[in-house]
Amino acid sequence: MKAQYLSGLTALGILLASPRRDAAAQVEIGAQLDLFSAYVWRGVTYTNKPVAQPDLWISFPAGNASITAGGWANIDLGQYDDPADDFSESGGLSSFNLAEFNPYAEVSFSSGKTAITGGVVGYIYPNDLDEAPVEGLDSESNTWEVYGTVGFDVPLAPEVSLYYDIDKVSGAYVEGGLSHSLQLGESHTLDLAGLVGFSLSQGFNEDDESFNFDDNGLTHVDFSAGVPLTAGTFSITPVLHLQVNGDEITKFHSPSSDGSDFKVWGGVSIGWSNAAEEVEVQE
Repeated sequence: MKAQYLSGLTALGILLASPRRDAAAQVEIGAQLDLFSAYVWRGVTYTNKPVAQPDLWISFPAGNASITAGGWANIDLGQYDDPADDFSESGGLSSFNLAEFNPYAEVSFSSGKTAITGGVVGYIYPNDLDEAPVEGLDSESNTWEVYGTVGFDVPLAPEVSLYYDIDKVSGAYVEGGLSHSLQLGESHTLDLAGLVGFSLSQGFNEDDESFNFDDNGLTHVDFSAGVPLTAGTFSITPVLHLQVNGDEITKFHSPSSDGSDFKVWGGVSIGWSNAAEEVEVQE
C-alpha cells in the first residue's frame, strides 16, 4: 500500500499533502517514483529487497473542495528464491514484477487551519502464485478500505487518519503523526516526521481468515528524516526511516529472523507536479 500518501508520513509525503494556497483552484497532475530498500506497510515488511513504487494522480477543484484520483503500484525489483530469507509480494516469480496495484480516489476540503480528507483505496494483487518459489499475495487477498484524515496547519502539523477495511479484513486501523522542518542554510531543509500506528480491529482473530497484525493495539512507531532537493518542477528527497516495532508481525524482516524491536529502511523519492509552476506564476 502506498506509504507516503495514504498510510504514512514521510517528509516528502507531508509536503505533497499540505494545502497549496495558490494552486488550489487549478487542475494538478502529479507523479512520484519511490525507490526503497524494502517495502514496509504499516510497519510490516512485505518485500525485503529493493522496490520501485510509482504513483500517478490528478486533482481538480470541485467548489470549495478538491477531488483526487490516482493509482500507485509496488514493483519487486529483485529475484526471490529462498523461502527462509525472503519476503516477496510477488512470490518471487521474477524480478521487476508488478506485485501490487492500488487505485484510489478522495475528496479534500479546508476550513481555516483544518484540512479534512475522505476516500477509498483498493488493494489489488495480480500474480498467480501456483508455481511461486516463496509465499506471496494473489487475488485471494484483494480488498478495499475507506479512510478519513484530519490535519491541522499549526506547529508540528498534527494529523490523524482512520482506515477501515470493508472487505477481507473487516477492521479498523488508526495512525497519528507530527512533522517539522529545520532550515539547513538558505535553500534546504531537514524534514522530520514521526507517526504511531494502532490496530483497532485488524489483528488476528480466529473467526477471520484475513488479518494485518498479530494483535490489536500499538503496531509501530516510525521516525523519518528527509532532505528535499528541488530542480524546477522536480523534487528529489532522500529519506531514512527508523522504526520501533510493537506488534509481533512488524518485528520481522525475513521469515528466518528472530524478530527485532527496531527496523531501518529508506531510499529516495522523486516527484513532479505542475502545481510548482502554478505557484510561481500566481505568487
